Amino acid sequence: MPSPTHQALTDLFRNRPELAAEMLAETLGWPFLGFKDATLVSGDISDLNPTEYRADAVVTLTDASGAFSAIVVEVQLRRDKDKHWTWPVYLATLRARLRCPTVLLVVCADPRTADWCTTPIDMGHPGWTLQPVVLGPEGIPLVTDAGEASLDLELAVLSVMARTDHPDWKRAAGALLTAFGTTKNQHAHDYYEIVRTLLPAAARRILEAMVTTGTYKYQSEFARRYFTEGQARAVLAVLDARGIEVPDDARDRITSCTDLALLEVWVRRAATATSVDDLFA
Repeated sequence: MPSPTHQALTDLFRNRPELAAEMLAETLGWPFLGFKDATLVSGDISDLNPTEYRADAVVTLTDASGAFSAIVVEVQLRRDKDKHWTWPVYLATLRARLRCPTVLLVVCADPRTADWCTTPIDMGHPGWTLQPVVLGPEGIPLVTDAGEASLDLELAVLSVMARTDHPDWKRAAGALLTAFGTTKNQHAHDYYEIVRTLLPAAARRILEAMVTTGTYKYQSEFARRYFTEGQARAVLAVLDARGIEVPDDARDRITSCTDLALLEVWVRRAATATSVDDLFA
């Protein structure tokens, strides 16, 4: 079963198929910027035998003339020698099915895995060697502008998750928080939870501090609202677990509160309260 990190990185490309082409073109120098449409298609890749394969994501690109190419996106978090056997199958089978050129893009979260994934795969036939196209952390641009982050939220999320060791990471995290408050991307709420959950502990503490204190330049109404809603749910959950009835007016007061510090006080009081009135004492 895929890990949360694997699933999160895969979803970025599934939710915004254009990201695969942009990474190939802008970061790795492939000529894919002229495409007109990017479409996510089935990742099921079966050969003529009963064996079935499933790629993490498959994107087709169509240009103005109607010609198209396909990109197989694979998220690789660790070494897996089986991939040297299955990746060629993905490309060859997809090429035969779609009748178009195909490219393998491997996305890695750490440099060592990225280095391993760049190993050429010798197919055994003269002149036939598969060279995976690998996108490691160093190849992912750091998005430090809030406007750019809002327009390309998936790339901003990817950069904040992958580049925690970059000296400008805090700027990128601030830009992302600001973008969460301005973007129209329907996945923004899920992305915030993904970033907050999967960041290393030190980076996560910095991110949460940027949300909960007033000393940082970049703050997001979205992120603050996310935390206050979470704390409000925590207050109600504790009261419910302790069998304390919460009238509608008290529930409204709790859920409409935007003061994170006050909500934290209520969470602590809820743990020992004997009635909802003890919460507001």
